[in-house]
Amino acid sequence: MKNLVIIFIAFVGILFWSANLTMPADAARGTKGKGGASEKQLKELDTTVINLTKKYYTRELYSPKDSEDLINAKIMADIQMDTSPSPSLAPIYFKLGNLFKLREMQTEAIDSYQTILENFQDTVYAPKARKILTDMGVEIKENITVDEVEEEEEF
Repeated sequence: MKNLVIIFIAFVGILFWSANLTMPADAARGTKGKGGASEKQLKELDTTVINLTKKYYTRELYSPKDSEDLINAKIMADIQMDTSPSPSLAPIYFKLGNLFKLREMQTEAIDSYQTILENFQDTVYAPKARKILTDMGVEIKENITVDEVEEEEEF
């Protein structure tokens, strides 16, 4: 039942998010590049994650809306990552990973940290994400480049 509710919430979030992306007024207002989120949208996403983190640390109870906001924030970050990855998403994924870890949502935390390692290796968040994943006992496989594969084949 819980999984069904989460799936329903995620579906509704995706619908609202996709409706927001296709609105002509939003397209006319300063989105960056093809399908990229505007600075305002990224700031709102970051603010949502910060507010949820503050709520956790002040020991306030999470309402169903707060849980929905957390899942929607992850979905929005993933959508943005799929359409137009930007280094400005690295701190958002790091904060999401921390919040998921605090709430004992290990799978989501691992996914957030691995997204940083796979897509934002050149940011200050990559070493931090690597350490947290190692501390969590997650085996990190290094990305093998085409050059490394060719070198292995020569021997």
